[in-house]
Amino acid sequence: MFIVGNYLLAVILCVVTMICWGSWGNTQKLAAKTWRYELFYWDYVIGIVLLSIIFGFTLGSIGEQGRGFIDDVTQVNPKSFWSAFTGGIIFNASNILLSASISLAGMSVAFPVGVGLALVLGVFINYFGAPKGDPVILFLGVLLVVTAIIMNGIASSRMSKGTEEQKTRKKGIIIAIIAGFLMSFFYRFVASAMDLTNLENPTEGMLTPYGAFFIFSIGILASNFILNTLVMKKPFVGNPVNYSQYFKGNLKTHLVGVLGGVIWGVGTAFSYIAAGKAGAAISYGLGQGATLVAALWGVFIWKEFKNSSKATNKLLIWMFILFILGIISIIYAGQ
Repeated sequence: MFIVGNYLLAVILCVVTMICWGSWGNTQKLAAKTWRYELFYWDYVIGIVLLSIIFGFTLGSIGEQGRGFIDDVTQVNPKSFWSAFTGGIIFNASNILLSASISLAGMSVAFPVGVGLALVLGVFINYFGAPKGDPVILFLGVLLVVTAIIMNGIASSRMSKGTEEQKTRKKGIIIAIIAGFLMSFFYRFVASAMDLTNLENPTEGMLTPYGAFFIFSIGILASNFILNTLVMKKPFVGNPVNYSQYFKGNLKTHLVGVLGGVIWGVGTAFSYIAAGKAGAAISYGLGQGATLVAALWGVFIWKEFKNSSKATNKLLIWMFILFILGIISIIYAGQ
């Protein structure tokens, strides 16, 4: 299987993770023109599962190092299997809420609040689970990100005061906070299923990144039949949707959702692959710099802060600066 050989390559993969995790939401925004996010989400999950299989039979099966994908999945012990599977369930619950938040508050609010909170909590959880990197610089980076999140929340609260739009944004922010809390836990479960200290000769019963990603994706798919069905019947906003509506969607609309899952899946696979060299806390924390990427999409492409005041624009500028400084600190902490 393909194994990352140095820290620089690990950082490059984490940057790709950051771009992918921050960009998949664009496919939801595109689909939203004709498609409810609850229906979009089914195609998104299908895209993740397909990508995990493709990666397993390509990068996970080439070379002489490590353990091949099929051998990896068939030898896993129950503890590692259920750890990765549980990570998929937790992620799915959090990401469904994040998708709801995007539909209510937009990418430039949902990602910095939800994913930013997940970054902060997740770095702590992953670091204390598998310490790696300079803790002072790492947590300084986290503090900068927290400040950026607060500034984003203030900027959002200044938009459309007293209107129905502001109430919708507020509801989206609350959902994003819940999503971020849940999202901070999923990576630790998946990392616990992998032998990140010895990918060349992984411990028997534990998983490589490729096997863990596949089982993780199966956890997402299995839980989606319960979690997303519940949200379809009891949506956060609007009327309930049903499966007959899903099957009435055209091919182009379905492919947009699958593309979203593939984009997110590429980022996640690279994050797991990089974790062996960078450490789980840094790999996760740098990947969650997706908050910055998503905020850039939301502000400059989707114009979610259109006609905002000069004071609000200054807050957004400082938010971007602090996010960048925080991400640089997280990278430097792993040196």
